[in-house]
Amino acid sequence: MLAVQEFWGKEKNFTMEKKQNHFSGQLGFVLAAAGSAVGVGNLWRFPYLAAKDGGGLFLIIYFILVLTFGFTLLTSDIAIGRRTQKSAIGAYEQMRPKWKGLGILTFLVPVLIMTYYAVIGGWITKYAVVYVSGQASAAAADDYFTSFITSPVSPVVFALLFMGVTALIVYNGVQNGIEKVSRWMMPVLLVLVVVIAVYSLTLRSTDAAGQTRTGMQGFFYYITPHIEGLTVGRFLQTLLDAMSQLFFSLSVSMGIMITYGSYVKPEVDLNKAVNQGVFCKGRFYPLRKIHMTAAHSW
Repeated sequence: MLAVQEFWGKEKNFTMEKKQNHFSGQLGFVLAAAGSAVGVGNLWRFPYLAAKDGGGLFLIIYFILVLTFGFTLLTSDIAIGRRTQKSAIGAYEQMRPKWKGLGILTFLVPVLIMTYYAVIGGWITKYAVVYVSGQASAAAADDYFTSFITSPVSPVVFALLFMGVTALIVYNGVQNGIEKVSRWMMPVLLVLVVVIAVYSLTLRSTDAAGQTRTGMQGFFYYITPHIEGLTVGRFLQTLLDAMSQLFFSLSVSMGIMITYGSYVKPEVDLNKAVNQGVFCKGRFYPLRKIHMTAAHSW
């Protein structure tokens, strides 16, 4: 902390790098930042952890961590990026030369994440093409997915297609690429999540034993804290799961928000932007958890 405070105090010891490309404003930054965190990995991981760790109990711990550690880490990352106008490696090195290794470490995290995101993105691209081409019934077959991922060519082709589209967006820059795409993709995603969540609540299924399960049962399990059988070990595991989910949800300590922060204009109210970012990201996961838990209840 002393090193960081010392860094902020030495304003005249360096010249801020001038960036030619910035987010157009606060809204563009918030949507882009939310888009970096609201991903398919969390779509699967958040519901699994909440169901495993006591439903509402996990939610309570998660939101407490978001409003404390999460808010602090997110603010720090964005502030460091905007102050230095550099990505993670350069920012940490500018704060203290010995910290360059820490910047390299944070840079490697999204690189590793991208290795599996490219694969999952290829799957999504494949299904998007299938549905748009009117082959939805074929995609619903039990062996369709297995036959796709075991193919030696098709998964690679769609993964490369996904990477190509991603590269094109990044190539167009922050404002004309990332921000422009986020401005229409994030509202579309929100509408889809709300529609699917509402639909999931209407699901009903009866198993072979005659037991009927409904989406509403899954929803009530989701919002109800389950503390029966709670031990110190289980609580600590729930705390660890919620903390790890926090890093996924807010994209903190990965170098991502530092880089995004370096493209935020000086006139943007950083506190307000962070508050909106935390609110936006924090609301997506509970919504997606509703439709996943409700769907899995049957």
